[in-house]
Amino acid sequence: MKIINARLRGQESLFSISIRDGCFSQIEQQQSTLAISAGSYDAKGNLCCAPFVEPHIHLDAALTAGQPNWNMSGTLFEGIERWAERKPMLSAEDVEQRVLKTVELLVANGVQYIRTHVDVTDPQLVALKAIAKLKSRLQDKILLQIVAFPQEGIWSYPNGRELMLQALEEGADVIGGIPHFEFTREYGVESMRWVIELAQQTGKLVDVHCDEIDDDAARFLEVLATAALEANIGPRVTASHTTAMHSYNNAYCSKLFRLLKMSKINFVSCPTESIHLQGRFDSYPKRRGITRVKELREAGLNVCFAQDSIQDPWYTLGNGKLLRVLDSGIHSCHMMGYSELQNCLDLITDNGARTLQVEDEYGIELGKPANFIVLEGGNDVEVLQKQGEVLLSVRQGQILIERKPAELLQSPTF
Repeated sequence: MKIINARLRGQESLFSISIRDGCFSQIEQQQSTLAISAGSYDAKGNLCCAPFVEPHIHLDAALTAGQPNWNMSGTLFEGIERWAERKPMLSAEDVEQRVLKTVELLVANGVQYIRTHVDVTDPQLVALKAIAKLKSRLQDKILLQIVAFPQEGIWSYPNGRELMLQALEEGADVIGGIPHFEFTREYGVESMRWVIELAQQTGKLVDVHCDEIDDDAARFLEVLATAALEANIGPRVTASHTTAMHSYNNAYCSKLFRLLKMSKINFVSCPTESIHLQGRFDSYPKRRGITRVKELREAGLNVCFAQDSIQDPWYTLGNGKLLRVLDSGIHSCHMMGYSELQNCLDLITDNGARTLQVEDEYGIELGKPANFIVLEGGNDVEVLQKQGEVLLSVRQGQILIERKPAELLQSPTF
């Protein structure tokens, strides 16, 4: 397979990209536009880049919005209540059917790497077991990481620690947590220390729902970062959401950022979901409730964007399109300076790969697996402006999806 007339990120020239045995075998700069030939794909000047990464989603809850009841207040905590009503209805067949539909939607929109949080505050671990069985079935299309996510707490849920350990035995790749939802601050602190100790013992990654609340007193991020720093495993640790940081005072943040930089932990922000769920207790002015993405990036910390939900009790919308999330995020986070736009795709590509610790196989480089997508537009800014469809998605040299750009059949006359 050969891709011709392609743009690469950060490059002005056109490129030809050859693939052999599922890997990139040649990447050459073109002197002029090439004519299409047998066995080649004409990118027509569009951007060829590494696949989209979905670093934080809840596949176990996807497509359950309104089942059995709708989240009428739109709040995070009512969402948890509605999910608690849906959990007893779970079955292996139910989970498998919804997960496959959701993954199909994500793949159709250029995603090839997914980290899903799966609720393990379920004595039967129904969803965890069902999704773990799907990993091998999906491996030709996506790399799937599973987080053992204790939705109702580790210390605050009966046998919470035992269920976490069982989830790892059943196939979870990542250790989760939710300290701000534990009954007490002491429980939250203990859970964070335990999570990091467990990661040291098992070699697993860590991804915690951390301080997903407007409460400026929710400061478990400092506990997680300190524990990660002391254990020297910061790059393997991710703090998701951290929306309380939106409400921290600047004096505290100046102290906190010193710790965060030393710890080298990763961050995931879910801007469409956070701007929807947070600030619900405010009158006016209302907080945006999104973590300090701009400041984290400027401090040299790794931060990426995610969808979080697709049509579940917390978020009724969601369509698998990360370009939509990126567009919303850079608006909400005041990241519309041209220099920021020039590498904005990092937030849904490279930074996510770093968070998932898959950099060794990620990127358009000689010898690496031929995993890539083609987007409408010649660079990051044009892709964001056009908000077009993913035209091509290839994994290990095999085409996953291909589509034509939208065509206007009749133009207005003036």
